[in-house]
Amino acid sequence: MSREHLSQEDVLECGLRYFDLQAYVGTTKHMGGLAATKELAALCHIDRDTHVLDIGCGVGATPCYLARTHGSCLVGIDVHESMVEQARDRAGREGVEALVQFRIADACHLPFEDARFDVVVGESVVSFVEDKDRALDEAVRVTEPGGYVGFNEEVWLKAPSRRMIEFAKRAWDVAPLNSAQWTTMLTDAGLHDVVVRRYRAKARREASQITRYRVRDLVSMMCRTLRFYVKHPTFREYLTERRHVPDGLFDYLGYAIFVGRR
Repeated sequence: MSREHLSQEDVLECGLRYFDLQAYVGTTKHMGGLAATKELAALCHIDRDTHVLDIGCGVGATPCYLARTHGSCLVGIDVHESMVEQARDRAGREGVEALVQFRIADACHLPFEDARFDVVVGESVVSFVEDKDRALDEAVRVTEPGGYVGFNEEVWLKAPSRRMIEFAKRAWDVAPLNSAQWTTMLTDAGLHDVVVRRYRAKARREASQITRYRVRDLVSMMCRTLRFYVKHPTFREYLTERRHVPDGLFDYLGYAIFVGRR
C-alpha cells in the first residue's frame, strides 16, 4: 500500500495483528528501549566508518538515531511498506537521508550480495520470524568476515507456565525462546565469540522508548490510538483481553542482547 499509514480498516481486515497495529500507530518497540539500542551499538562497534543493516527497521527510529549520533551509513529493511514509507519520512525530517536508505525486504530473503555489511542488527524482529534459522543464516551471509551480527530479542529468563506462554502468543504474536536456544542458533549460523547479556524488564529502561521519538511523533501515535479506540469496539475488546497479564510474567519474560562475529 503506497501511503504513509495503514487505515483502521486495513488493520481490522488483517485481524488486529501486532505488527499491523504498530504500523498503523506509527511506532516500533523493543524491550530495553534506547538503552538497549546503545548497548547493542557498542557491542557491535558501530561508528562513522561502519556500514550497517538493520533488519526489521520499522518506522526507522534506530537507523536514524545511529546515523545522527554515530555518523554511520545504514540500510533499513522491513516487510511492511507502510513502515518503510514512515522511515523515509523520518530520515528526511531528521536530516539524515544522505546516510540512511530504506527498502522493503524479507529477513529470510535479503536482497544483498554476500559480505555486504560490516554489521547486521535487529531489535525484537527474529522472534517474530517463523523460520528463524533461515533469517539468521541470511544475516550472517551478508556480513563480512570479522564483522558483527547483533540482536535484541525477548527471552524467557526461566521456564514459564503454559498460561504465560499462551499470553505472550496472544498478546504479541510471539513465542519467546530462552537464551540457550538463541545462542545455539547463532553459533549454528556460523557466528563465534557470542556475547549474551540478559535483562529483566525495568520501568526506567522501558520508558526510554519515548526518547527515540519527537513530540510530533508521540502526539500522532496517541491521537491515532485514541481514534481507533473510540471508533472500533473490536479494538477496545483487543486491548481489554490483553490487560489481564499473568501474575509475575516479567519475572519470567525479559530480553537479551546477543552479539557474535562472523
